[in-house]
Amino acid sequence: MSEVLAVSALSRSFTQGGAQIDVLRGVDLTVGSGEIVALLGPSGTGKSTMLQAVGLLEGGYGGSIRLCGIEVANEGNEGRTKLRREKLGFVYQFHHLLPDFSAVENVILPQLILGKTLEEARARAESLLGSLGLAQRLDHKPSQLSGGEQQRVAVGRALANRPALVLADEPTGNLDERTADIVIDEFIRLVREQGSAAVIATHNERLAARMDRLVRLHDGKLE
Repeated sequence: MSEVLAVSALSRSFTQGGAQIDVLRGVDLTVGSGEIVALLGPSGTGKSTMLQAVGLLEGGYGGSIRLCGIEVANEGNEGRTKLRREKLGFVYQFHHLLPDFSAVENVILPQLILGKTLEEARARAESLLGSLGLAQRLDHKPSQLSGGEQQRVAVGRALANRPALVLADEPTGNLDERTADIVIDEFIRLVREQGSAAVIATHNERLAARMDRLVRLHDGKLE
C-alpha cells in the first residue's frame, strides 16, 4: 500500500477578539492508497480546518503536508493548483452543484478542466452516475433532484478524475439516516473500486465505524 497522504506536526491557529485559538496542535496522519479513514469529532473540533489544509484550500498552517510524495510547502500557487486539480476530489456537506447545469454536465466539467475530450468526459460521467443509480436523471438540474440524488451527483463529480485522495466533509450531514446509508455505501464502493484513498470527516459514530480506520480529533490532536 503506497503512501498517498502524510501529515506531520500540522498546526493552525486563529486570532479572535485579541486571543489566539489553537485549532490544530501537532496533527500526524498517514493514509495509504485504497484506505478509507474516518476523521471523527463533534462540531468545532477542527475537522473542517484540517481538511481545508490537506485539500490545499488555505494556507497559514504549520508543519508538513505531503501529497503523493510531494511536499506541499515547496510548491507555489501554480503547483498547488495542479495538485488540487489532479490529485484531489472533494465532497462537502452541501453539494455545491452548479445550478444551471444538469447532473451529467456537473460531472463532465471537472474532466474538461483536466483536459479530457467531451466524449471521454461524457462517457465517464454517464458511467459514474449510472453506477450511482442516476441513469434516468442525467439531464435533470440540481433543483429537480432530491437531496440524496444531489449528493450522489457530488460524489460522482469528486471521483470523475480518479483522484488519488478524496476528502469528504460531513458528506451525509444534511441527509436522513436511510439516504445517508445509501450515499455512504455508494461512496465507499466507488472509492474502493478505483483504488483511491479517502478521509471522511464526520461526527456520526455509526457511519465512522464502517470505514477502514477511525481517528478522533480531540483538543487539536488526533487520538
